[in-house]
Amino acid sequence: MSASTSSTGRYLRHLGYEVNYVCNFTDVDDKTLYDCNDVLSQHNNANRKASIPPDVINCINKFNDEVLISMLDNLHTPVPLSALSDPLKIINDLLHTRKGRKPELRIESLAALEKMISNLLSILGLMPTSYSEVLEQLREKALKSVKLTEDQVVQKIEERTTARMNKEYKKSDAIRKVLAEVGIALMDSPEGTTTWRPTIPLHLQEQQVAVA
Repeated sequence: MSASTSSTGRYLRHLGYEVNYVCNFTDVDDKTLYDCNDVLSQHNNANRKASIPPDVINCINKFNDEVLISMLDNLHTPVPLSALSDPLKIINDLLHTRKGRKPELRIESLAALEKMISNLLSILGLMPTSYSEVLEQLREKALKSVKLTEDQVVQKIEERTTARMNKEYKKSDAIRKVLAEVGIALMDSPEGTTTWRPTIPLHLQEQQVAVA
């Protein structure tokens, strides 16, 4: 895909990278996989059960079938990469389930799905050496590109948290939008904490919609 017409290409240039070509293959989310690995690291392998729920088994079997067929079709990689959306959605659902509503075999399901995705990314040469390292590099680039510091973003998060506690929702939404406009997305957890991650700035998203 041409870097000039890709929102991803424009975003990477926005962060200061030199971009000649973009393969916009999927929404493989380093943050999702990083969070998944973080949760799994807190649980001992020996305590995991051998079974996983039927819906997760079906997802894995469907994914494996699609990967096998597409890879036999002259290594048609866009198909398995686009098929990652379903397992990634399940991982997100499992990660963000509220306390007290954790599904049975949650950790086992996360482990099976993460292994499946990691195996495919490794085969295709797309597996990062470290999810946290990739995310941290993007965070640093995002801050530098808009001349903000980590402390300034944290201050905005605290202001938004205070506004939400005071039920000043317009102010809270305005803070989120201001940060989103420069490529900083706020992520609210079920536990009530808020973190941030780099994202495509709103004006680049609007340009992509206009082109489409």
